[in-house]
Amino acid sequence: MKAWGGRFKGDTDPLMERFSASINFDWVLFEYDIEGSKAHAEMLQKIGILSRKEKDDIVSALDEIKKEIQEGKFLFSNALEDIHMHIEARLIEKTGDAGKKLHTGRSRNDQVSLDMRMFLKEELTSIDENLCKLLKNLIEKAEKEKRTIMPGYTHMQRAQVITFAHYLMAYYYMLKRDRERIKDVRKWVDVLPLGSGALAGSTIPLDREFVRETLGFSKVSENSMDAVSDRDFVLDAIFGIAMIMMHLSRFSEDVIIFSTEEFSFLSLPDELCTGSSLMPHKKNPDALELIRGKTSRVIGDLFSIFSLLKALPMTYNRDLQEDKEPLFHAVHTVKDAISIMELCVKGMLINKEKMEKAVYDSYMPAVEMAEYLTIKGVPFREAHGVVGRLVKGCEESGKWLLDMKIEDMKAYSQVFEHDIFDTINPYNVLSNRKTTGAASFEGVDREIDTEKIYLSH
Repeated sequence: MKAWGGRFKGDTDPLMERFSASINFDWVLFEYDIEGSKAHAEMLQKIGILSRKEKDDIVSALDEIKKEIQEGKFLFSNALEDIHMHIEARLIEKTGDAGKKLHTGRSRNDQVSLDMRMFLKEELTSIDENLCKLLKNLIEKAEKEKRTIMPGYTHMQRAQVITFAHYLMAYYYMLKRDRERIKDVRKWVDVLPLGSGALAGSTIPLDREFVRETLGFSKVSENSMDAVSDRDFVLDAIFGIAMIMMHLSRFSEDVIIFSTEEFSFLSLPDELCTGSSLMPHKKNPDALELIRGKTSRVIGDLFSIFSLLKALPMTYNRDLQEDKEPLFHAVHTVKDAISIMELCVKGMLINKEKMEKAVYDSYMPAVEMAEYLTIKGVPFREAHGVVGRLVKGCEESGKWLLDMKIEDMKAYSQVFEHDIFDTINPYNVLSNRKTTGAASFEGVDREIDTEKIYLSH
């Protein structure tokens, strides 16, 4: 007989059992369900519902059930619907009436919320640790490439000279924001819902503070209806994960482009690439392409939870069973994606010569030429026009700006003097930038030193 079968005369249709079962995916919560049940048993003994022997028998049996699941000896069935009912049924088999007492003052509504919060507390900590490793690798690579110059791009056109270190630090700061966001989400997850019951609490004097302390939560939920119907913490978690994936996807796109023969700025580690079944020469950046592709699925996970929650009436509804697969998928995907990117950053080989050649074979010094004229007293809009015409002349004559002679420049403005060549030298440009956050040698050194301190805490 089902745990809720007293109300019903007939058996559940096998199709309904299959359609409504969640055990094929929520079984992964078993460790959290067992830990929550052990804490609940301790509390029930504390308030006199269980004897010490009953509590000890329950805790011992729960440990046995945990081992059975870990060793693959536990039998799952759609008839028992979910992980909670599986563990309870097996517990009753082992302990009899003692096991039947465990669900006192508890509903699967607050039980599943507890399990998911415990799952997320652990997984968000793991994601934070993975992000920290990736951030450290970015810092290490940036420090090695502090003097490697390359073009910075807007609209995928060469725009201004930067260092490869400054480029890497841009992604560092994106992922640092992601890390701080994940830490915030973990605080919001860290709320104990157990003791809320189905939706309205209990007449039994449950000691929620005891359970909170036993399970290591920072606080107890404040409203029983909100506690069992709330999945904001799932949305927050997947949103934070989707942001990480989006940033990793952008990084992947850049690195894929930079590793093409057309750019040849860098070479990807062999262990993250595959070949072609037809073309022997191919080295395909499959791992990064998969990060890019899997990002769309994680964004889909986010939207699936939004659409799941948007019209649910208070309080618990069976729709909420569908929150787990998107969450589990997002969590497992982002952990793998972060680790893949860590390997990529650590193993990529940088072609400094190609990057530097792309800097010199360009019209990027135009910005500094306009600023040079502005410092000499030419209004910026006028200086912009002068340099624009100069670039056009270079294009027509097949020259780069750094190939020009002073007499060529004076044909466009008499303000140009020989010191213009020092001004537009790429390495001087990177030494002379003054603004906070600029792509300058000094600025990158400062960023790296500051972030090393952040990562050491």
